[in-house]
Amino acid sequence: MSSPYRSWVEVSKQQIADNFRAVRAAVGPDVEAVAVVKSDAYGHGGIEISRLLAAEGAHWLAVSSAEEGVALRQAGLEPRILVMADSLPYACPALADYDLTPVVHSLADLPDLDAFAAARGLRLRYHLKLDTGMGRLGTLAAAAEIAAAVRAANHLELEGLMSHFASAADYTTNHAAAQSRAFEALCRDLRALGVAPAYRHLSSTTPIAYGWRDAWHNLVRPGLALYGYVSPSRGEAPPRILDVKPALTWKATVLSTKDLPEGALVGYGGMFRAPRPTRIGVLGAGYADGLPHRLSNLGHVIAAGKLVPILGAVSMDLLTIDLTDCPAIGAGDAVTLLGSEGGVSVDAHQIARTAGTISYDILCGIRPRVKRVYI
Repeated sequence: MSSPYRSWVEVSKQQIADNFRAVRAAVGPDVEAVAVVKSDAYGHGGIEISRLLAAEGAHWLAVSSAEEGVALRQAGLEPRILVMADSLPYACPALADYDLTPVVHSLADLPDLDAFAAARGLRLRYHLKLDTGMGRLGTLAAAAEIAAAVRAANHLELEGLMSHFASAADYTTNHAAAQSRAFEALCRDLRALGVAPAYRHLSSTTPIAYGWRDAWHNLVRPGLALYGYVSPSRGEAPPRILDVKPALTWKATVLSTKDLPEGALVGYGGMFRAPRPTRIGVLGAGYADGLPHRLSNLGHVIAAGKLVPILGAVSMDLLTIDLTDCPAIGAGDAVTLLGSEGGVSVDAHQIARTAGTISYDILCGIRPRVKRVYI
């Protein structure tokens, strides 16, 4: 049967649900799980996955921008929505109009947010991000300065304190442990000053997966785990307590096949020269679909349950593969770019290693023009 699309991903709703349940089982009933659905749910489809997670009992969703949060509200999503990287003044009306909870990264932002809330006659909840060693977003202020700024914002309610690990999977350094200690010390100092918000959160997927309970506090932010991946650790990591499986399979259609003689060149720049008579397949996918150009002459796909190489350059819209050992594959058939078939797998970690990047980049990089199919 001919493939239904030129290039598409199949997302297992059951696997997403299973992964979310696995996270909740790992952290237990005393820790709330914020389902991170930013970047279109890591390429899996933000609205569809958010609906699924809400049906599974997710009380919180996390996005990067107010725009992402508005899209979820307009789709009818009711859980709390944490906006993690967008507290600029232009976002204030959306925060109020769509009941979004901002993460504030600088004490200098509090007066403007407070003035906006006062003008609207509202009391807005927010979370404050502490920079404990990431060196990116978050305040570096001491506890006394934070406490004073929090008290001065009369129309705001500090609901949570948070930070973000820079090297959670690296067990060869004490960077993450130092961040954890810094976070705990600052929370303790703020509590002594009367600042004790309802939530404290520091951990995303990796500290959950490797059972670092002291870093969970009472809220965690699983992202990659929901989609079936845990970043590989460096050094001697403790045993994993979280079992999740990939939920996404990426496929493409064979547009054409051709028999090339020995010595024939393939693709832009003639990057591949056939060492033998070679049967090629041209696929309807390329770097405009999110397949990294660095897979040129390096990557593999799965055809008829066999791992076959990519030949030549990954083009904008096309990809050439070696079908010499897959004589049954013809135009209209599907091959697997990411996923499992016939006992053979190519996952996002493997693709990332070949392309010199990370699994997040591979998943988030699958372009909108690639059709999402939910099964």
